[in-house]
Amino acid sequence: MPEIDGCDAFRVAMPRGRRPESVLVRLTGADGAVGWGEAPVPGRAADAVWADVAERLGPALLGLAWDRPEDVSAAAELGGPAAAAAIDTACWDLWCRGRGLPLAHALGGTRTSIVTGARISPEPLLDTVVGRVNRAVGAGHTRVTLDVRPGWDIEPVRAIREAYPALALVADAGHSYTSSPAHLAALEGLDGYGAVALQRPFAIGDLAAHALLQQRVRAAVAPAVTDLETLDAAIELGAGRALDLRAGPLGGLTAARSAHDRAYAAGWDVWCTGEGAFGVGQAAAVALAALPGMTLPSEVTDPAGGPVFVSPPVRSSGGVVGVPLTQPGLGHEVDEERIERLATRRLRIGA
Repeated sequence: MPEIDGCDAFRVAMPRGRRPESVLVRLTGADGAVGWGEAPVPGRAADAVWADVAERLGPALLGLAWDRPEDVSAAAELGGPAAAAAIDTACWDLWCRGRGLPLAHALGGTRTSIVTGARISPEPLLDTVVGRVNRAVGAGHTRVTLDVRPGWDIEPVRAIREAYPALALVADAGHSYTSSPAHLAALEGLDGYGAVALQRPFAIGDLAAHALLQQRVRAAVAPAVTDLETLDAAIELGAGRALDLRAGPLGGLTAARSAHDRAYAAGWDVWCTGEGAFGVGQAAAVALAALPGMTLPSEVTDPAGGPVFVSPPVRSSGGVVGVPLTQPGLGHEVDEERIERLATRRLRIGA
């Protein structure tokens, strides 16, 4: 039975004025093994995540009896999903390292490599959008996700489709549409250009609107899923046919694996998106993306050219990223010295 002797937390901001910030968790076992987890913390959410780890989740882990990472779920529920995800991931990493197991295999992954996709942010000039897609395709990515909004949707999708007729294209609406006739017509228009998925078209929890849209389009609708109950309801109501699997909103790898299993069994398309800027979240996403139900390319790599905090970096080559199967746990070593140097807050609980 593993024992956790210590929990260290680091609130880390990206250097040189960059915005991304994360709370990183390092768990230390009685045998000296360590496990890492990452919680991206946009804006004011950082204080809440820090309090969850420092005041509730971290102390609850010390002396907790557990045989497998799934046994930590009850303790993880003491905090919000972001903090719980960091703790859960660190437990999986620690458990796997103590047993010499690659995380991907421990989760049930069957892939040795991951085909990657890329995200394209909105740009006022269509030529700029197409140019960014061209760079993504040139780097080997076989799917792109385009952020769309009412009034900025049909034209960029049309421009991309004309330039790349066979490219897998996901339109991410960021919850910005309603079920009004005009908005539904726009979403149906996107479907006419062969989008493989319409992601997050409506407000979180509005499954009726998602179900209505799914009845009217060929593309798979991908509602935002923040818990397993919502996923079960969406499957039952026919409120989608695709899942963007993210460990953070679901509270960790344990819940994310369950979400994958349920979506896969229902015949949904699934892809994985990594979260965080410090490599730990991306490394965990690679392990998730190795699961057998991933039918679309996943967004799991670190930004090219950015600072590197894990070794080897989580980078793709020709649109493919290898699953680390020769090293235990996440399969990447964290640059602890650099993390500690950049930390704006640090905390140690236990030994």
